[in-house]
Amino acid sequence: MARVLLTGMSGVGKTTVLDELCRRGFRTVDTDYGGWELPDGTWDEHRMSGLLARHRELVVSGTVDNQVRFYHRFQHIVLLSAPLEVLLRRVAHRSNPYGRTPEQRAEIARYVHTVEPLLRRGATVELDGRREVSELADAVESLVREVC
Repeated sequence: MARVLLTGMSGVGKTTVLDELCRRGFRTVDTDYGGWELPDGTWDEHRMSGLLARHRELVVSGTVDNQVRFYHRFQHIVLLSAPLEVLLRRVAHRSNPYGRTPEQRAEIARYVHTVEPLLRRGATVELDGRREVSELADAVESLVREVC
């Protein structure tokens, strides 16, 4: 079994895929919720280290500045990606309020050009976030089930 990090821009579908994997019985952690991020927007490294030490089979979702410090602890880094227009349409209609203001939408556009290329370089797998949720979850599930 493997640990997988699911990363990507706001609106790409990380939480939706994570919810489907949880429904299928996988241990999942969405670091956008539950105090995983510190006030500066980075992961609580001590807490994340403890989580990864305790679980060999796990899917973690998040996109933060210091996630690269944990890449060696994951067997797969999965980048979900989608065109900017798709991201902006999705953030306008989701329950998470981030992405609704013009400033936040401009920030997402800026991150697509500055952050996403960095995520792509660190990714072991890239999946098109426009695919059906079940297909994306199937792909991540197959990575989790790999024998390491």
